Amino acid sequence: MSVESRFGLFMCRLCLIVLTVGAVSSCTSHKEIAYLQEQEGVARPVADSLYDARIKPKDLLTITVNTFDKEASLPFNLMYPSSTPNGYSNSVGENVMQKYLVDNDGVIDFPVLGRIKVAGMTKKEVEAYLRGRLSVYLKDEPLVNVRMVNYKISVLGEVAHPNTYIITNEKVNVLEALALAGDMTIYGKRKNVKLMREGESGERSVYVIDLTDKNLIHSPYFYLQQNDVLYVEPNRTKMRNSRYSAMTGQVLTGTSVLVSVAGLIVTLVKK
Repeated sequence: MSVESRFGLFMCRLCLIVLTVGAVSSCTSHKEIAYLQEQEGVARPVADSLYDARIKPKDLLTITVNTFDKEASLPFNLMYPSSTPNGYSNSVGENVMQKYLVDNDGVIDFPVLGRIKVAGMTKKEVEAYLRGRLSVYLKDEPLVNVRMVNYKISVLGEVAHPNTYIITNEKVNVLEALALAGDMTIYGKRKNVKLMREGESGERSVYVIDLTDKNLIHSPYFYLQQNDVLYVEPNRTKMRNSRYSAMTGQVLTGTSVLVSVAGLIVTLVKK
């Protein structure tokens, strides 16, 4: 057998080995991929109360107060001139609602009423509290509306589009958060998703979520709170593939060198 034939046979075997290793390393079972898998027993119906987010320090709120007498409610609706992209006040005269930043003590400074502790309360509870306090100053029962304008979550790791997302309806669960990020890749660990959360007093905690467990919908971590961070770890297949990719690149580089050297040797031998 000639040198060229032997070398060609060697290269074919080498390529076959590399392809086989890649195929084996990419195999993933159904149980490692599917969400909310069926287990023994029958899942109980979800009877939990509707989720309502609670206000935390550093939340940014808008609060509007409306009555039949608009003049009477004006002191409770602070406005300020809107700004243009260059930072200057808008000359057109358009005004926007004042936003209230909840400080580290969980307090906002509201017109006339002064400092009010809102941390730990839901929007509905704050609205009811303000209606009671404002009834002293307003003849008609006011309509109070509270909104969080900086309710956001972050999704990182093995997802299609890692990013920080603003949640306009102030309610999002784990699966919806993953959907916003384009879902997990095939390489994400479904059974070991990390949830990072900061409490009202500043304490930070990390929780592990198993997305393959159908009882996830009953978990206290099913609904995300503002500023939560989800991190999806890469599975063993991704880590192996990363190593094999690096190894394959080295093998191909070495192979190209061998091909060049072998070609040079064959040329010299023929001469």
